[in-house]
Amino acid sequence: MTMLPTDPPDRARRWWQEVTPPQWKAMFAAWIGYLLDGFDFVLITLVLTEIAADFRLSTATAASLISGAFITRWLGGAVLGALGDRYGRKTAMISSILLYSLGTFACGFAWDYTSLFVARLVIGLGMAGEYSASVTYVLESWPTRWRNRASGFLISGYAGGTVLAAELYRWVVPHWGWRWMFWIGVLPVLVALWVRRALPEAGDWQKEIGAATCSAEQRPNPFRPLFTGRIRSGINVALAVASSAALFCVFTPVGMGYVPWLSVIAALCLTAFAAQLGGRRGWLLYVSLMATVFCAFLYSWPIQALLPTYLKTGLGYAPGQVTDVMFYAGFGTMAGCCLAGFVGDRFGTRRAYAGTLLASLVFVFPVFAVRDSLPALGVLIFVLLALSQGISGILPKYLAGHFPTATRAASVGFVYNVGALGGAVAPVLGAHLAEGMSLGRALAVLTFGLTLVVIVLVGGNVPQRLGRSVDRQAPDDHLVPVGGGAGTLPPLPPVDFAPGSGSGKASPESAQW
Repeated sequence: MTMLPTDPPDRARRWWQEVTPPQWKAMFAAWIGYLLDGFDFVLITLVLTEIAADFRLSTATAASLISGAFITRWLGGAVLGALGDRYGRKTAMISSILLYSLGTFACGFAWDYTSLFVARLVIGLGMAGEYSASVTYVLESWPTRWRNRASGFLISGYAGGTVLAAELYRWVVPHWGWRWMFWIGVLPVLVALWVRRALPEAGDWQKEIGAATCSAEQRPNPFRPLFTGRIRSGINVALAVASSAALFCVFTPVGMGYVPWLSVIAALCLTAFAAQLGGRRGWLLYVSLMATVFCAFLYSWPIQALLPTYLKTGLGYAPGQVTDVMFYAGFGTMAGCCLAGFVGDRFGTRRAYAGTLLASLVFVFPVFAVRDSLPALGVLIFVLLALSQGISGILPKYLAGHFPTATRAASVGFVYNVGALGGAVAPVLGAHLAEGMSLGRALAVLTFGLTLVVIVLVGGNVPQRLGRSVDRQAPDDHLVPVGGGAGTLPPLPPVDFAPGSGSGKASPESAQW
């Protein structure tokens, strides 16, 4: 069974009536996965102070535990994304949820900093694949003109997971300790696997790649450019090892004193992968999108990662008060994600993204100026996160539109999760800035400054402009083809996946490969 996103629109029906029951089921299943993803990932931020006290860690060292999951994301996003391109989005979705649930369960058994850090690496692998697989699955299943909406609805599940985690934190940690938060976090996986068991495959992928006429040899292998010869294969294996080792040293005490040099090594290795995967026509698009996502994480993750720490250490809030504020934050992000989808479908993805971020700047400094009024802080946090982090609900649509169906999951997985290293840098950078100023001011400065950078990059269409400087045939949006109208997709041309070069022989839709 396949969900086709090509049903012609019926002007007499409301938008939700144009979405078929199988498409709603796809959304619900992927949303549940994102809910669990958000729940599992933010647990560490809620119990960071308890873990630091238990293992006797400094603030900066404890913050590196948040960074741990980001170190392996680039690898998990690429590998599980390639799995989704070749064997289907469902396979990658199930694999990813098993990985990050296993990592979460293992966190509860950690006996020291190192063991907990290793478990966080496993979580990073799984959550990276969850992003690329679920995003492509839902976007390729829903009607074309409602794909911003689909993106926003999907990402709101992550915020829902943060709200659920905050509620459990109030009841679990004071009575049973921080380890039970991680053990409880593995239980809902059974629900997600049950829901996903009978899902149909995504329509776009099934139509182009998964059809019975497409043999195993014809199916895409996004990593093929990396292994076209013995010498290149050896070099790329060495690059993968070097980048992983460098990132590990950067975000642990092992690399103390050599962080700038190690960061350069990791950046060069990952850029080399982007150049090969993108090919002659796509390498600049890859690199510019990676930089855009990196800056997006730098502006959003200082608050996401260190807000509970700021509330407990900077404002002296009790666990129940922290939960209240996290509720405001989580529901603000959820509401913002859903709103972003409607705004994106109305005004266009880029305009909605840049305009909403611009409005969010008004609320950054007021949030960290409030000290004695929890309701006022909650309202300001709600509005700020609805505008600044809620708009990330259409980031999947923005990224996925740059890539053709045949290589979309691997491309989005690699670009997004390499850029997500900004989320690893953000909490550590925020903690170090807080050594010279208050934590609240450090978070405000990072958020305000990097938001401005993202506004310029997205609003100015910088990645697309740079990409077109080397590939003038690149379409505006692979997810919404020109002339496709409200809900139709034109026939997709065949793609030649023959090895031999970084870009291969391809139709215009896959020219960057």
